[in-house]
Amino acid sequence: MRNRIEALKKEKNAVIMAHYYAPAEAQEIADFVGDSFYLAKVAKESDADVIVFCGVNFMGESAKILCPDKKVLMPDLSADCPMAHMVKEGKIDEMRERFSDLAVVCYINSTAELKCQSDVCVTSSNAVKIVRALPNKNIFFIPDRNLGRFVASEVPEKNIILNDGCCPIHADVSAVSVKAEVEKHPDALVLCHPECEPEILEFSDFSGSTAEIIDFAKKSDKKEFIICTEEGVAFKLRNDNPEKNFYFPSPCPVCKDMKLNTLENILKVLENDENQVEVSADTRTGALLPLDRMLELGK
Repeated sequence: MRNRIEALKKEKNAVIMAHYYAPAEAQEIADFVGDSFYLAKVAKESDADVIVFCGVNFMGESAKILCPDKKVLMPDLSADCPMAHMVKEGKIDEMRERFSDLAVVCYINSTAELKCQSDVCVTSSNAVKIVRALPNKNIFFIPDRNLGRFVASEVPEKNIILNDGCCPIHADVSAVSVKAEVEKHPDALVLCHPECEPEILEFSDFSGSTAEIIDFAKKSDKKEFIICTEEGVAFKLRNDNPEKNFYFPSPCPVCKDMKLNTLENILKVLENDENQVEVSADTRTGALLPLDRMLELGK
């Protein structure tokens, strides 16, 4: 399968992009592996004709919005992110009526329709920087309440209005399970994603995006780490740091949608040009503005 995939990539001028939460086999064969912000930048800069995006639907949508002339394929179109839909209809209009200077800041983990209603997109790696740079005092942060709460703690000069959405995988990481790992590994540092609940962030040693967690672990002199994010990140962590140990709370955080990006599915879409991501012209126009603004402000 690997040989066939490599041959098809050359034949079709295709690249494979994989998020850190994709299965190890997808990350291993991918040309680019990273978090949402990195992959969005790479997609826009790529000279490939075809992008196979090993992630979930909103990532494929973002790539197609940024690269309308490229063919964007998803290994499995049913791979979705529940949080991407977690804004009640009419809520954004309601907030704009209440606050005249409101900026709607949309986590990239959201549908293209939500992006169309937003002023700027952010990822977990650049949310603090971008919110701080906005001239607006009032910020409606959608859809994730936990990342919004983290941004509010880092940018106290802004009035951050939280939306009631979350990543079910990160929200299910319990303080009890993390503390149990701390008891088993007292010398380990706790590294967590800001999508986790606030009590996890309170006693963690570092909070940051997947890319920032990877960077922190690589630079640290410590040898043991408890990782509070989706377990797919272990592939990169262990490859970069074979002399270090990484533990996950129980039950291990696993996004079943991300795990749909198998070698079989990658090969299938490359062979048949299946699962093409389609975005209407109107939706692309509306969603492109906040994505481009993110890429500019996130530099």
